[in-house]
Amino acid sequence: MSFQEKLDAVLKSHAQVKNNIPRADLIRDAVENKEAVTAACGALVTWTPTESTGRSPKDTLVVKNPESEHTIDWSAANNIPLDPETFEMLEADALAAIGNLDKIYVNDRIVGADLDYALPVHMVASHALHSVFADNMFRAWDDKVLTQSVFKDRTFTLIALPYEKLDPKRYEGRLRVDPRLGHTSTMAVAINFDKRIGIVYGSAYCGSCKKLIFTVMNYMLPPEGILPLHCSANEGKDGNSALLLGLSGTGKTTLSADVSRALLGDDEHGWDDKGIANFENGCYAKLIDLEQKNEPEIYNACFHHEDDFTKHGAVIENTMMYPDGEFDLFDDRYTPNSRGSYPLRFLENIKEPPIAGHPNIILFLTADANGVIPPISRLSRNQAMLWFLMGYTSKLAGTETGVTEPVSTFSRFFGAPFMPRNPDDYASMLGEKMEKYGSEVYLVNTGWSGGAYGTGKRIKLPLTRAMCNAALNGDLKDVEYVRDPYFKVDVPQTCKGIDDPAMLNPVNTWADKAAFKTRAEKLAQDFAAHYEKAYANKGIAEEIAKECPGI
Repeated sequence: MSFQEKLDAVLKSHAQVKNNIPRADLIRDAVENKEAVTAACGALVTWTPTESTGRSPKDTLVVKNPESEHTIDWSAANNIPLDPETFEMLEADALAAIGNLDKIYVNDRIVGADLDYALPVHMVASHALHSVFADNMFRAWDDKVLTQSVFKDRTFTLIALPYEKLDPKRYEGRLRVDPRLGHTSTMAVAINFDKRIGIVYGSAYCGSCKKLIFTVMNYMLPPEGILPLHCSANEGKDGNSALLLGLSGTGKTTLSADVSRALLGDDEHGWDDKGIANFENGCYAKLIDLEQKNEPEIYNACFHHEDDFTKHGAVIENTMMYPDGEFDLFDDRYTPNSRGSYPLRFLENIKEPPIAGHPNIILFLTADANGVIPPISRLSRNQAMLWFLMGYTSKLAGTETGVTEPVSTFSRFFGAPFMPRNPDDYASMLGEKMEKYGSEVYLVNTGWSGGAYGTGKRIKLPLTRAMCNAALNGDLKDVEYVRDPYFKVDVPQTCKGIDDPAMLNPVNTWADKAAFKTRAEKLAQDFAAHYEKAYANKGIAEEIAKECPGI
């Protein structure tokens, strides 16, 4: 008997299966079950255990099946192998846990606005709140997916048991030893691509469910000729679309939520021969330091007022809230990774359906904590391929468990934790599409200026918006450029909306020019060292390799 048949049997025999119940009932159950409280505005508010305030990469596992192991890059740190036998133990424990629940929540959703490649998802959850999150983030069921999609016969099953814990003795020697616990981990976020099953066991962070499904899409789409990207996307009034690639915390959500451009989505998109399409139904925005005046779209989506809380449903996660139901978004004592999830329809300016033509502009976002990357620069095709392979940024505090201050990191394709396949499956496809459709690429530093983290200041959001708008509107096409001596990118000497063009060259913002040179040279050598480690003898074309800083 297959896992799905066993699951169906458990659900059939259970007394309280809430099968695709209305959104208002899910919201009401989340409050009545004491999974969340309501804020003054009516949003749902929750706080997860401290081990679940962000993703847990070390507990995120991929089943190494003999039939498909050649399709996955096991040399990548994010692809932690799990043997099929241990996954079968997880299946058995998950079925037992589901059978013992007082209530079971079942949601049938789809992932992908383009029904030609939308993925049917069958989600079974122990908590109403995680079903509300799925209702926010995954798209409503459409029967046409069962006849139109390339995945019509490949439904993916997602099991969400956020507050259940694995028996460490049962999994001793099979799962990692968690140093915080002093014994085998009680958490697993496991994916079996061949069986099309994902299990979130012991991770209450809502993002674990979202990122698991994103990883599945990133695995399933390339063989269909579709490039999945960790990016936000929007469309101008002229119909020109743009992609914004970047790791969590670099500004994808913030910069794509622009009142002058219709939003497709803030995190996950596919690019096929027709154009681009959002995977999701909603947004999952970081809330730390959010100000209404700077980011009104996100703020209003999360905190707009509803007299009837069942009509709201934004999920506010790990944010300081006072007894009167009001928030302090600048308090990061619980975690800097406070989040808000909400449906796209909560925003004022969205594209529906979230599908657009081929992107005219692609923005690579990096939050450089070294303070030496130019605020904006133009990339040639070869430079773009190099920066796509490197995926440089500074990992920001709170995005992952244990990260408390920015750390320089290289995450290929600006999303390595969610890109399980061999790198050529993604890199070659991007290059082909850029060349075929003439997309221009710019690198945008949303990080620090005037010094490194701790000395310099984060580049102000209005300045970053102005530079992005200049790229999107074509205002950077005919200006003078100068090659950066450390990072080999072309830096504009003027930019519409920037009153002080001197800040476009980062050395001008540093008081200590010698310190800038030392820091820039060090980061360039970090690039070279990472390239040598990750891509030497991997068949990368010489014209791409020579664009790497430090080489």
